[in-house]
Amino acid sequence: MNHPNKRSTLKTIAYCALLAGAMGLSGMASAQTKLKWAHVYETSEPFHKWSVWAGDEIKKRTNGKYEVQVFPASTLGKEADINQGLTLGSVDIILSGASFAGNTYKPLAVTYFPFIFRDAEHLLSYAKSDVFKELAKGYDDKSGNHITALNYYGARHVTSSAARPVTKPEDMKGLKIRVPDAPAYLAFPKALGANATPIAFAEVYLALQNGTVDAQENPLPTIEAKKFYEVQKNISLTGHIIDSLLTITSGQLWSKLSADEKKIFSDVMQEAAEKTGREIIASEIRLVEEFKKKGNNVITVDKAAFREAVLKNTKPTDHGYRQQDYDRITALK
Repeated sequence: MNHPNKRSTLKTIAYCALLAGAMGLSGMASAQTKLKWAHVYETSEPFHKWSVWAGDEIKKRTNGKYEVQVFPASTLGKEADINQGLTLGSVDIILSGASFAGNTYKPLAVTYFPFIFRDAEHLLSYAKSDVFKELAKGYDDKSGNHITALNYYGARHVTSSAARPVTKPEDMKGLKIRVPDAPAYLAFPKALGANATPIAFAEVYLALQNGTVDAQENPLPTIEAKKFYEVQKNISLTGHIIDSLLTITSGQLWSKLSADEKKIFSDVMQEAAEKTGREIIASEIRLVEEFKKKGNNVITVDKAAFREAVLKNTKPTDHGYRQQDYDRITALK
């Protein structure tokens, strides 16, 4: 014989269990934190690919607590905007040149002084050095944000229009060259008498195409991704800056992470930086031949002559950098 009271109690227990399950699910959903990761690079580039990988890894290693959405190709703003976004809370993680982060903490941008690095491996040694850790901490203290990794970006080379090949330092004189909109990039063109013109990254192709500027400078993978080779006949292998990108986490996000989560974020971002760097180094070797096949005039220059001409006209302290940082970096093995 069924007891009505018993049936009613069972129904109540079942209902409560369903309710608890539903509440648990909504609780799990609300516990998940969505994060915005922004950069200015194309989806075809390693910077984007490994940012997406890092986002997936963070989700996996935090058991779904953090979901990272990556916004490429300046969709959340130009580089200056996304740097500001860290403070405003509109982005959580960015890839940025130390040149832009250097607007907040000047000594960090010493790496843009021309020819401070010998090659990619020298820059990767710097990424693991005490001098980098000290400079990164200086930025963290000043900005409230946190640098988690340094990515190899590539050796910057000059591309120029058919009428203005750059084969020696003197060819830079009077050359109207686009540089990123950050003071760190000015030492090289100014020391050689070029007319440096800051233009936002997203607008460079058009500026080259319509002759607003004669030249620009970027690593070979960027020249390929942004198709600058289509509107610039000459590619001069000056390698005047061995460039890097920083992975920076907003102070607001970093302060909310537990010690374990901070380790996960740092580990993942450093792994992504390592993978990015290795891919860029391999593509730089490949691209020299590919540009020749496309019909570009790839010019091997005497880098020592360019370095000597720059150092004759300017020094790190002229740009607000500390001589001891420059000396420690150049001495790294």
